[in-house]
Amino acid sequence: MPVNLNLRTAEDTRDFVHQTVEALSTGKLAVLPTETIYGVAARALDAQAVIRLVEVKGRQGGHALTLAIKSAEEMWDYVPERSRLAERLARRCWPGPLTLVVNYDASESLVGRLPEAVRRLVCPGKTVGLRVPDHKFVLEVLRMHPGPLVLSSANRSGEQPAITAEEALRVFGDEVDVVVTDGPARLGRASSVVQVEDERYSILREGALSDSAIRRLSCPMILFVCTGNTCRSPLAEGFARKLLAERLKCSMDALEERGIIVSSAGIGAIAGGRASHETLTVLREWGVNLEDHQTQPLAESLVRHADVIYTMGSYHRETIVSQWPSAAPRTMLLSPDGLEIADPIGGSLDEYRACAKMILGAVEKSVESFVSELLPQA
Repeated sequence: MPVNLNLRTAEDTRDFVHQTVEALSTGKLAVLPTETIYGVAARALDAQAVIRLVEVKGRQGGHALTLAIKSAEEMWDYVPERSRLAERLARRCWPGPLTLVVNYDASESLVGRLPEAVRRLVCPGKTVGLRVPDHKFVLEVLRMHPGPLVLSSANRSGEQPAITAEEALRVFGDEVDVVVTDGPARLGRASSVVQVEDERYSILREGALSDSAIRRLSCPMILFVCTGNTCRSPLAEGFARKLLAERLKCSMDALEERGIIVSSAGIGAIAGGRASHETLTVLREWGVNLEDHQTQPLAESLVRHADVIYTMGSYHRETIVSQWPSAAPRTMLLSPDGLEIADPIGGSLDEYRACAKMILGAVEKSVESFVSELLPQA
């Protein structure tokens, strides 16, 4: 019988991580929990282990196996030629229930270091499927394991995937070496499989992410950040919405339907407040209605989703970069001249108008850059 490691009864799972890594590193097969379904894993650098996994599943040739990797950042070791869309989906969805199928160049990709027999199973064409499961135990295993894992659903080919360790054990019995138990898989549905070519995507398999969710996750997002999200960043958001709508010849309300998300937040904002009276007044003078604006504090999810983050001052940028270092390349001052945009709060309506004029000039340049770089088809 396989070794059964029950995470639900363990006081400390670190020993289970070490046992699982050791088993995989020595060519054994392990059934692992993920957020979607249970999977069966093998060391990708071990051809015999991967071939054994295929035989255990009864998998037919021509169906590519997936590589489980540690993080979104590691994707570029396998796909050196960056696609903005692939990077966006990986940044927003990983760890999570998305398998990305992307083109690769064998001469530059780590895929080229896999044994030839494994490459035929993982990359029967010119694409490779990558996944970062959203399960703490599996992520720890991936971080400690030398190299990627081949990860496939824990079932015989053509049958329903297992959503519990008990179901996987009934299918495989003694044909696997380790079974890690962690109750029913949280989502109970396989990952969505999305293929990206250049800046377009196609859904190869519907899964835990709905079509509408994938569409929204694929949309470019511009984020403006100030302190309280009541004055400067709402002004920038309102002007950006107006300019983008004019550029795309649609209404401001239709921007998301056209595949663009514009938002704003504050480093010290309180959720659910309104933009200041002066901000709304100035925006109305420019033909922008932002009456339904609700203040929101800057959060990790916003930072991770944003393709570009424009800050009103250097303090805001420094705060973001210190907390989320990976966002540094995407975070910059709104003013192209590096000027600080002073907070008009407490000032007169004319001071708000002067601030708005400065913000509008900066937003005009940023929007043009945003469109040309992220929306080349517009």
